[in-house]
Amino acid sequence: MKITVVGTGYVGLVTGACLAEMGNHVVCLDRDPGRIATLLRGELPIHEPGLLDIVLRNTRCRRLAFTGDVAHAVAHGRVQFIAVGTPPGEDGSADLQHVLAAARAIAERMQEPRLIVNKSTVPVGTADRVRALVAQVLQARGLPALAFSVASNPEFLKEGSAVQDFMRPDRVVVGADDPQAAQTLHQLYAPFMRNRDRLIAMDVRSAEFTKYAANAMLATRISFMNELALLAEKLGADIEQVRTGIGTDPRIGTHFLYAGTGYGGSCFPKDVQALVHTAREAGQELTILQAVQAVNERQKQVLVDKIVARFGPDLRGRRFALWGLAFKPGTDDMRAAPSLTLIERLLALGAEVAAYDPVALAQARAVLGTRPGLHLLDRSEAVLEGADALVIVTEWKEFRSPDFGHLAATLRQPVIFDGRNLFEPADMRALGIEYHAIGRGTP
Repeated sequence: MKITVVGTGYVGLVTGACLAEMGNHVVCLDRDPGRIATLLRGELPIHEPGLLDIVLRNTRCRRLAFTGDVAHAVAHGRVQFIAVGTPPGEDGSADLQHVLAAARAIAERMQEPRLIVNKSTVPVGTADRVRALVAQVLQARGLPALAFSVASNPEFLKEGSAVQDFMRPDRVVVGADDPQAAQTLHQLYAPFMRNRDRLIAMDVRSAEFTKYAANAMLATRISFMNELALLAEKLGADIEQVRTGIGTDPRIGTHFLYAGTGYGGSCFPKDVQALVHTAREAGQELTILQAVQAVNERQKQVLVDKIVARFGPDLRGRRFALWGLAFKPGTDDMRAAPSLTLIERLLALGAEVAAYDPVALAQARAVLGTRPGLHLLDRSEAVLEGADALVIVTEWKEFRSPDFGHLAATLRQPVIFDGRNLFEPADMRALGIEYHAIGRGTP
């Protein structure tokens, strides 16, 4: 099948590459010439494990191409996926300007029937707006009878495992009011579901809502555990043991029950915010999700609060080593990363920060820039030198089994603030390390 994907971010690039991997002929369109040039050089503008091999293999086989030529991209694909960003507006709503611009570009150039598929995360009712816009443009072009359909196919990819998620989906949600559109998408996704059909067909508005509902539920689980973690500390309980105790209940499950420094990234913060905004516009308050947001913002302050409780509010002359900058392992994404809040507060309190991340240093330099007291270094051991304590923010695998002897000897004093609960408190005490974790009683 001939496919066009508009947008080459996490969603668009993974979608295009994985569809090409299954034998489709895919053209990925982006209006950013720098991004297209990067892809044409055989490089990726994002970090996503396993993606580069698929991109290179399919470009060599000419099943995957990248272009900034809108007319060529619209002419190519029978199915046109819109996978552009929907950043939050000032009022918390999802900004649809890029989605609507993509829809307009398709409508202005299409000469044959097209299936337009929203893969971007969009508020309920966006497909209706796209449909009306395309019909208006076709009317203005004198082509009111040119057939087209608009469907919703929200993505459920996790950064760091996006390729695996696409190739082996736990479900494929398709919202389509046109049976032919639903059949086309079922045919497209059938190779990814050989052992069991996991496509869930529904109406368009329900599909749009499903994406927000899923992210809101996951964010709620995270904030729920983070709130319980703060109580566990006051009661002398261990949230990790509590997590095991409740996670074995099949009604609850084990996923997204880890206490930490709060969620970040490109999805949860903006999607929860957008859903709250949508509810307000519909005349309903989402009280639980407002609490989820408040808990998450408070949780991003927890490590600094622990540092201040240990070293005092005046951190001038103090230096802290930071392991992990990306909002989660497996990605270089710094959007809404808890590390940003931590760094800003430590610098504001007069401290120096030496930080390391296996893949996010370039992104961190772009986001944070150059400022007094901040040192972004390319080795985990280097940031320890002269530091008063180690602060762990992102749970990269290489941080799970450090040389504790070297660590304790390099730090000015053996103190760890662990925002991801990587180690057992008893083990740290046995090593003579002062250990401050999240929700694990007092050190």
